[in-house]
Amino acid sequence: MAQSGKHFNEKPESSPAGNTMARASDRHQLDFELDFFSGILSRYADYVDVLRIVGNLLTVKGRFAEGLQIDKRLVQLRPNDALAHYNLACSFALLKRPEQSLKTLRRAVELGYRDFRYMKEDHDLDSIRHDPRFRQLLREFEKR
Repeated sequence: MAQSGKHFNEKPESSPAGNTMARASDRHQLDFELDFFSGILSRYADYVDVLRIVGNLLTVKGRFAEGLQIDKRLVQLRPNDALAHYNLACSFALLKRPEQSLKTLRRAVELGYRDFRYMKEDHDLDSIRHDPRFRQLLREFEKR
C-alpha cells in the first residue's frame, strides 16, 4: 500500500536470538498500534486518517481481507481520493483479484495517482505486475 511506516525497528541485530527478539517486539508493537487505532475507530468510525493507518497495519500483519474492508470504506468516504483507490487496488492484488485490482488501479491513476516508480516496485502489486494490462496502464499514463 502506498503509505510509509511499513517497517518497524530496522536496527540490525548481531545475533539470531536478537533478530528473533526484534521480530517479537515488532509484532507486539503492531498489535499494540492496531488495538489502539481500532479503539479510536470504535468511537469515530469515519476517521479517515485512522482508517488509513489501520488498513496499513492490517496489511503488514497479512490480514488482507480485513484490510480490503477498510480500503473499501475509505473509497466510500473519499470517492475522489487517488490514494484511497490505489490502496484498494493493492488490497485486491494481495487477495489475487486481478480484474478488480487493475480496474481500481486505473481509477486511482485517472484521479491523479502518479507515483509510477513506486507502483512498479510496490510488492503489494506483485500479482498483477506481469499482466499486460498493468504494463499498458503504465505506458498510457506515464506519457501524460
